Amino acid sequence: MYLPTGRDRVHRLISTAFVAAIAISTAACGPMHDVGTASHATPDSTASRRDSANGNIAQAVDTTVKKTVSDSTAKKLTGAKDTAITLKLLKTRTPKDSFSLLAAIRSGNKMIGKWPSGPAPLPGSILPAKRIVAFYGNPLVKKMGVLGEYPVDVMLAKFDKIIAEWNAADPSTPVQPALHLITVVAQGSPGRDGKYRLRMADTLVQKVYGWAQQRHAILFLDIQVAGSTVQEELPRLIPFLSRPDVHLGIDPEFSMHYSREGLVPGTQIGIMDAADINYAVSELSKLVAEKKLPPKILIVHRFTRPMVRNAASIKLDPNVQVVMNMDGWGQPWLKFDSYEAYIVREPVQFTGFKIFFHNDTRLGDPILTPSEVLHLLPRPMYIQYQ
Repeated sequence: MYLPTGRDRVHRLISTAFVAAIAISTAACGPMHDVGTASHATPDSTASRRDSANGNIAQAVDTTVKKTVSDSTAKKLTGAKDTAITLKLLKTRTPKDSFSLLAAIRSGNKMIGKWPSGPAPLPGSILPAKRIVAFYGNPLVKKMGVLGEYPVDVMLAKFDKIIAEWNAADPSTPVQPALHLITVVAQGSPGRDGKYRLRMADTLVQKVYGWAQQRHAILFLDIQVAGSTVQEELPRLIPFLSRPDVHLGIDPEFSMHYSREGLVPGTQIGIMDAADINYAVSELSKLVAEKKLPPKILIVHRFTRPMVRNAASIKLDPNVQVVMNMDGWGQPWLKFDSYEAYIVREPVQFTGFKIFFHNDTRLGDPILTPSEVLHLLPRPMYIQYQ
């Protein structure tokens, strides 16, 4: 059952090792199918929220994105002809999609001199020589993403098809396949330690790592800290991160700190500060130096400005390539506006763009094609499918 209010869900995960309840916002709910025995979190009495912790950039109240939407609408009213820019979109796209994309391209063109910023890539770096295309989710729950929606062989066949589409869309930039596993999952119940997060077993990480190896793919381990911290969750993943083909993702959406302290994950969009991200950068850099590994990649998810505080203070290190990933779902025009507002305007190093197989199509829009996404400037170097 789909909950249009965007409140979080609780799905019961049953394995031979444990039984746990994981609360998942609709941001992690790509497929809209019931999962086994699922129970829903009790809605609170709040009629509406100031923001939405479900990846829905249409529900997230943010004055900047409102201004951006107004800006793109104004461009529509005044005319948006630009002889230097040719848009090739699906025939089903709306004028609003076209004008928002054009506005994003113009903004990106003004900022292009700052991309990619930071130190020159070291030998062994994946970016920018290759574009990473990743499938995201958790195999234990269908609604957390494509990794768990299908049987493994079906998922990998779908993966192969998407990889082929990206290779065809941009032959000059080879694709590096990747699987992106949510390894620490925010949940709606506090758990024994009261931190509202569930750590996946090492056996599950190893299983998904094995799937990645079947496709010569790299693996990302994603952390939703909830009431915990990056400082607490990262050290236990070091044995896996010590492998040359394993990288890290962190998700501010479910970080319940700063003005979110004490809130249940999934009730409001979380916050991370540059200090949290810089800790991850420092630890990964040390690991690269000590183990003599190729540079690591750090994915930081973002779909509103407040999610990441002090983004300009994120430090860049030659041993770590930082990707700011536009993580919201919605109609194409809104995704383009959000990419421009929260990624292009606050350059860090490399950029990413997330595509939802199901959530992006709720209002009848087909998902964005590789060729359409490649209109954006700077061109996203990390593409994630949920």
